[in-house]
Amino acid sequence: MRLIFMLLLIVAGGQVFAAAMPSKAPDEVRPLLEGMTVPDVVVSDTDGAPFSLKALLMQKPSVVLFYRGGWCPYCNRQLAGLKDIEKPLSDLGYQILAISPQSLEQLTSQKLESEFAARLLSDAKLNALNAFGISYYVDDETAKRYKGHGIALTTDETGKPVLPAPAVFIVDTEGKIQFSYVNPDYKVRPSPALILAAAEAIAK
Repeated sequence: MRLIFMLLLIVAGGQVFAAAMPSKAPDEVRPLLEGMTVPDVVVSDTDGAPFSLKALLMQKPSVVLFYRGGWCPYCNRQLAGLKDIEKPLSDLGYQILAISPQSLEQLTSQKLESEFAARLLSDAKLNALNAFGISYYVDDETAKRYKGHGIALTTDETGKPVLPAPAVFIVDTEGKIQFSYVNPDYKVRPSPALILAAAEAIAK
């Protein structure tokens, strides 16, 4: 029994460590799972004010969306699609938060150019991406291609560019994850109808 307990500690420790830094590839991310409690990390809004993400999540049940950036057409399409379910989600008491690794300047520019149902948040220091276990290092070839298109990716302390595997989490006011959707293929996103159905089921 003692050996089993020690092995569980080792495995759990490995999971915590893995979530504290980016994975090597999008298909190797280790996201938080349903039933887990979200970590207390600091993010910023478009005003530049840093605050506790967990404190914000405790105010209302939340649909938390992680996206790559305003330069990504798949992300913009997903964000635009949330307008269709904004009212029913609001009627159920939910708030919609959209987190990206963009800088405050990039985030402000995106907010001015588009109107989204979600509250846009910056995680330029990668606190949330790493803690939720969805961050990964962008390979050199891809990073070079993005740079050629004028896309400046956020880097970590090693200088390597990092992106999130696009994800959606539904979190209750106790900070517990009730629903999660993570796909390493950035072109595949959950439909607004699926997100709304999950939110409705949780609210019952």
